[in-house]
Amino acid sequence: LVVASAGNTARAFAHIASLTGQTLLLFVPEKALERMWTIVPPGRITLIAVKGDYLDAIQMAERVQSREGYTPEGGARNIARRDGMGTVMLDAAITLGRTPDHYFQAVGSGTGGISAWEASLRLRDDGRFRPELPLPRLHLAQNIPNAPIYYAWKGLEPEPYQEEMFDDVLFNRRPPLDMPGGVRDALKATGGMVYGITDREANRARDLFEQSEEIDILNAPAVAVAALQKSIEEKSISSKEIVLLNITGGGMLRLKEDHPRHMLQPDVAVSSWEDAIAFLEEG
Repeated sequence: LVVASAGNTARAFAHIASLTGQTLLLFVPEKALERMWTIVPPGRITLIAVKGDYLDAIQMAERVQSREGYTPEGGARNIARRDGMGTVMLDAAITLGRTPDHYFQAVGSGTGGISAWEASLRLRDDGRFRPELPLPRLHLAQNIPNAPIYYAWKGLEPEPYQEEMFDDVLFNRRPPLDMPGGVRDALKATGGMVYGITDREANRARDLFEQSEEIDILNAPAVAVAALQKSIEEKSISSKEIVLLNITGGGMLRLKEDHPRHMLQPDVAVSSWEDAIAFLEEG
């Protein structure tokens, strides 16, 4: 199984593959290697460090997974991945007895937003969760200036790319924005909004969440919290409405205290798909 990731998804796949014995080939940008660890002994995992960003990792993985013997994970096109992400909406509906009015998430490719939209459509068709209600309104957040979905949705000229950002998992140079059933369709269908969040706003939001909820969160969901704060300030939502805030990662500090970590070391670092294939063929 071939997976390209900015780090967090790869870590999840590495954990499950180690438990199940699945052979796994990971393509991860070099700067994301610090996220590559498991709390179980690593299994049959090959980790390729990519000298580039998330899109470079995706493109290298696509070259390799087209060869015989390799199976692509699929990314945004993989309905199983989207269904997995959509369980957040399903769980909320079961807990509430209805779908929420608003859904907040920080996104890189926007697949999480698509997943929430698809899940809400299924809940409406199911008929048990107040189908007469409007679909949950999507509120997607990105960290500016590396925010292609935000600038495209707002019709703005993108700002210059910035090497350092609050959380690089929120940056994909080519998100599935305009494909049928993609991010733009999800936003239009739900009357959605996209927010551009600065590092300062995200830092303040993270501190507020940790003080209020007494649990640490990752940088990416802090961007979502900042978007929720901004929507309240702008009165885009009311206090009478139900909001689902997707905290896409948290409790890492507590996890590191409670469990030993097994760091995954890259088997090779490559700058081209030809180098990756040459390494795999030699192995």
